[in-house]
Parts: sequence; C-alpha cells; structure tokens
Amino acid sequence: MSLRFNFPAKKLHKRLLNLGAQAVVPRGDGDDQHYLGVDGGLDPWLEDLWKTVLQLFPLPPGTEILSADILPPPSYEIEFMEDGPLPQAETEPEGAGATLSYVETTVIQNKRITADDHFQDVRHLEFHVTDVPITYAAGDVIVVRPCNLPDEVQEVINFFGWEDLADKPFTLKPTREDVTALSRWGRSHTIRQLLEKHLDIFGRPRRYFFELLSFFTTDPQHAEKLKEFASAAGQDELYTYCYKPRRTTFEILQDFHSAKVPIKYLIDLIPEMRPRSFSIASSPTAYPGQLHLTVAIVKYKTKLKAPRRGVCTKWLAQLKPGDRVSFRIARGTMHIPQWPSTPLIMIGPGTGVAPMRAFLGERIGQGAIDNVLFFGCRYGAKDYMYSEEWERHVTDGNLITFTAFSRDQDDKIYVQHRIRENADLLWDLINNRKGVVLLSGNSKRMPTDVSEALRDVFVQCGGMDTEEAERYLAAMEKGGRFQQECWA
Repeated sequence: MSLRFNFPAKKLHKRLLNLGAQAVVPRGDGDDQHYLGVDGGLDPWLEDLWKTVLQLFPLPPGTEILSADILPPPSYEIEFMEDGPLPQAETEPEGAGATLSYVETTVIQNKRITADDHFQDVRHLEFHVTDVPITYAAGDVIVVRPCNLPDEVQEVINFFGWEDLADKPFTLKPTREDVTALSRWGRSHTIRQLLEKHLDIFGRPRRYFFELLSFFTTDPQHAEKLKEFASAAGQDELYTYCYKPRRTTFEILQDFHSAKVPIKYLIDLIPEMRPRSFSIASSPTAYPGQLHLTVAIVKYKTKLKAPRRGVCTKWLAQLKPGDRVSFRIARGTMHIPQWPSTPLIMIGPGTGVAPMRAFLGERIGQGAIDNVLFFGCRYGAKDYMYSEEWERHVTDGNLITFTAFSRDQDDKIYVQHRIRENADLLWDLINNRKGVVLLSGNSKRMPTDVSEALRDVFVQCGGMDTEEAERYLAAMEKGGRFQQECWA
C-alpha cells in the first residue's frame, strides 16, 4: 500500500493528538479501491461511531432516531413557469479568477489516431482558445463539463412518460436552510436540460439511490430488493448486481420499472455529473490559440449485453468541428526544468504521452535539445500515437526516442525494459547532468515498475545497493527531479 494512502487524514489526526485531542473512535481510512468503494470501510466505522456517540450523548427524553421507513422530503421544490420560451440561463461563476471559472470553446478537429482495427479508440481533439479569457501552460490540465447524448436523454424522457413536460421551464426552490441554491446551473431549467447537462443518469449510482428509489416503487418485491441493496448486509449482492457489471442508473431504473419517480426528487436521486480532467497535449508556444487533447474512448464489455461506455468520452468521441465545450484550466503537477540546458527524460506510455507532447513543444521552443522520450503501446503499426511528430523531432536533433511495443514480439516489452537497456545514458543524464524525469500514464502497475527500473539503473551504474538507490530516487522526487502524474 502507498505511503501516501490517506496521508492528509493521517497528518491531521496526528496533529490533533499532539494538540491534546482524544479520539472518540479509532481513525477510519477510506479506500476507494475497495470492491465496495469507500462504503466498504465507512459502514463499520459509522456503526462504531454512532454507537459511541449515543453512549456519550444520549438522545433527550421523548426523542428517537428518525425511522428509515419515512420518506425524506425533497431538497428542492419545482415551480413550473408560464408557457413560453425558456429564458436564457444565467449562471454565477464558480470561483474567482479565469482559472476557476468555466468558459466555452469551439472544436476545431476530432480525429482518431489509432488504427481502425485496433481495439482502443484514441482521439486527438483540437479547440480554439483565442477568444476565451484563459491562459494555460505546458503541463496544465483541462477540466471538462461533459453532457449526456440527446438521443439517450430522449429515451429516459420516453421511459418516464415526460414527453409533455420535458421542455417546460421551471425553477428550483430549496426546501431547507442547509440546501444550497443551484445557481451554477442557471436560474431556470427544463427536465431535458437537467438530464443533458447536469444529472449523471448514465453513470453508476450512489448507495442512497437504492434506498430512496425504494419509496417510489409499487412492487413489494422491488421495494424489498432495493432496501436490501441499500443495507450494509446487502453490499455483496449490490456489488454483484451493480458495480461489478457496471450497471448504469438508467438501466437500474429500467430493471425496477415499477418505480414512479416524482420530478422533484430527481436531484436527490441522481448525483450531479462530475467534470472530467485531462492532461493538455499541446504547448501554447507550439500551437498558439489552440488547445489539444489526447483521449482514450472508454468502451468495454461486461456480462451485460450492451457495451459499457464512459459518460464523458462517448460524448467527446461524437463532437464535431463547431461544437461548443465548457471547460476550465487547472494547474498541473509536473513542470519542465527552468533551464533549457537541463536534460529532460519523459516516460509516457499510452495516453500518458499527452503531457509529454506539451512539454516537448515548449522545450523545443526554448531551444532545448536534450530531450528523451520513452513511449510504450501495444503495436507499432496500430497505436504508436504521434509517431510522425516524434520522428520529425528526432530528425531535427531535438529528441531521442525509445519505444516499447509490447505485442509486436513473443516476449512482452514495456518501457521499464527500455529503461534498463539504456542505463548508461540515463545515469549520465540523471546523475552527471542533473536531468529531470517526468512520468505519466496509468497508475495500476506502471509507476511501480518504472520506479523499480530506475532504481536498478542507479544500482547498476552508480554502484549503489538497493537501499541507497531507494534513497536516491526519493531525494530526486523531493527535489522535483522525479515528477509523476498518473491516473487510475
């Protein structure tokens, strides 16, 4: 397990203890990699917490815990407006400064950059950013607000019989003081707008979804099953039914078709669609007025008949030139060296190459020539992304590339193998010339394997033992000479 697992919570817990605080119950560490998600650790911790809290602070006489059999009131009441065109939505900024507010940009290009017969569809997208009040730097991240596809939203509307109401404007009024007004969604709404732009009805539901849905079903068997899924004891069955096969919220609503969901409960029932973050694949120096992305389209099979598709990437995949996209910029965690003379070693298998493309464009604009790229994919002829660009930079003397095509031979070859094969070069760049190493890509196994390969380089060429190599790599990381940006 990573030493950084729940690091902020552990640090805060330790600080509170140092200040004299006493823990009511042992600290709980949530693990979103648990097969039940965070709930896997949260359920037993909450049970212990409430038991202890009730012992310390008994309920006043004449009061009792609210029964789980009582339908909670909705967080918002809906007030339909008079017939007429929907007023232009007005939203409030989500934060101060251009980097915190969402703006809209226009799609220039959306093309597939893997072979048509390759299993993985990877897209190169380009956007105009000349006329938007944002700036970005190589290494920054774009945060995109996805939308649900109109034809799928229409299917939801038809399923619930909301055809006559789907485009009638209404306002949302909070029912309690602790409920926040949804000003960021605009002042008025329609059912179609909520389903297309805000509600994650094609994502995976929260556990509370099953509990709340049980109140709206007219079938006793449906109600019983939904309550079981919502209970701590029913989590294994919920995992088997929902999370393992990756059932969507709408598919579950179709399965429990006896449930008639009141419109005013939609926002309580279905979570808000989360923005998605992608590493920017362009340098503003190399591509002024543009912003590029490299996106793997999520599509895979489970035991369910229909393929599973990512909410955001299926929307990105169908964008056409001229379409509008809402986004903001977030600062990245990786940075190129201050001086162009400092060597840069970039390790970016798969779509992890996206930020490396941005960094390389920036470095070449600075006149830097000591750039090394380790790239890995399955097949040199199918998913070697941006190969022509790399070859041009190599020809121009601005880049050295090492490729690992894992399926082009009997023995699988990955970037960590290429790192060990080029130990002498890497040791010279890292130790003698104080080069910087950047690592980006899937966080499952690759970062561990690459770190191990770098330690092997230090042992082989630096005469270190394993512990010394470990400390050397840790010192590089602490000093900003080994930077990682990996994702699950």
